[in-house]
Amino acid sequence: MTAPSTAPAPPSRGGRWIQQWDPEDETFWKETGEKVARRNLLFSVLSEHIGFSIWTMWSVLVLFMGPEYGLTPADKFLLTSFVTLVGAVVRVPYTFAVAIFGGRNWTIVSAALLLVPTVAAFTVMEPGTSFNTFLLVGLLAGIGGGNFASSMTNINAFFPLRKKGWALGLNAGGGNIGVPVIQLVALAIIGASGGPRVLLGIYIPFIVVAAVLAALFMDNIENVKNDTGAAKDAAKDAHTWIMSFLYIGTFGSFIGYSFAFGQVLTNQFGRTPLEAAYVTFIGPLLGSLIRPLGGWLADKYGGAKITLYNYVGMGVATSVLIAASMEKSLALFTVAFVVLFVLTGLGNGSTFKMIPGIFQNKALAKGLQGEEAAAYGRRLSGASMGLIGAVGALGGVGINLAFRQSFLSYGSGTGAFVAFLVFYAACFVVTWAVYLRRTAAKAETTAATEANPQFSYAEV
Repeated sequence: MTAPSTAPAPPSRGGRWIQQWDPEDETFWKETGEKVARRNLLFSVLSEHIGFSIWTMWSVLVLFMGPEYGLTPADKFLLTSFVTLVGAVVRVPYTFAVAIFGGRNWTIVSAALLLVPTVAAFTVMEPGTSFNTFLLVGLLAGIGGGNFASSMTNINAFFPLRKKGWALGLNAGGGNIGVPVIQLVALAIIGASGGPRVLLGIYIPFIVVAAVLAALFMDNIENVKNDTGAAKDAAKDAHTWIMSFLYIGTFGSFIGYSFAFGQVLTNQFGRTPLEAAYVTFIGPLLGSLIRPLGGWLADKYGGAKITLYNYVGMGVATSVLIAASMEKSLALFTVAFVVLFVLTGLGNGSTFKMIPGIFQNKALAKGLQGEEAAAYGRRLSGASMGLIGAVGALGGVGINLAFRQSFLSYGSGTGAFVAFLVFYAACFVVTWAVYLRRTAAKAETTAATEANPQFSYAEV
């Protein structure tokens, strides 16, 4: 372990690179590391929060777009699908960006880039604008989705393994809250008979503030820089893709429903934009707030166990949604949808806690110990988070496209919910088969002789 006398001093507010960083050293963590890590977490949350707001702003802008805009329900679902798609795709380069530029530096750039889609939307948001123009400007908003990947990769490097579930859950949850916040602001504006440009104008100065605060108070970690090969190694690992599949079920559901909830209420239940806005923020808000709890529960009981039980709950809630949709019960439908949002948030926290645990176990299986094992786990888990976050966000694309097709084919979202139920059942099976099936006893008896020993993931 690093001796206390060699622990680096807290970096300057000028954003100098931290040359040594060992959060697993308890002495270093108590004397220096925790304070620095928490400060970076705070301003990371702020930037990611604004990013989520800008990414999902079209979920509320479409509510402003009445008949005078000439868009059909299918057009609006297609628009939000493409916004979600771009947000998923840019998460991959945003993950690399942390290794290339440094966490603080990229937070400044990624926050400032949010001005592009916001100003563009402010310019074109009026009746008479073509659908293709709205589609192009909506694609620009997708860059807000990338902030999550770079932020999670950066914060993962700051915290010790025993704190990652809580820290990553808080970082992601604080970002996710950007979804209901922009919906709440839109509700206030619609209620005051304001237009969409008022909403966009409110966010422009906040973007500038987030970039400036990141420049003043965040730091870069030297040993994270120039390790782009970690993403290649993570991409070769089967667990990166298994966890991507599970994250489609949790975060893909969260972001997809965040974009679609208001549209489902207006198209299937005849709610006005104001009536829809009164309830659409509740699900994303509760789902965001509970994400840190999902991480904390995973720290205490194991991420795989919490994720497994969570998929059971999601299946039950979806079954209720199907029944409510068929019976046209708005009250039951709304309650079940909010419950499903809560469960997506809980699952978001537990699945992301699993990632560092998986790669730490792989390090131990390779015979690594101490800081060497911790460094291996940090390296691959940080890289894999961007890839997992990108694939998971693609679930939001699938959800919006499924709703679009369901409304075109059946005039309601019932068909889409049936498809979601089947997918959650598949996620349950994969979680149990890969991470909870009892193979530990067999592993213990064969590890000494096997060239590639197996090990149990029950505690990840």
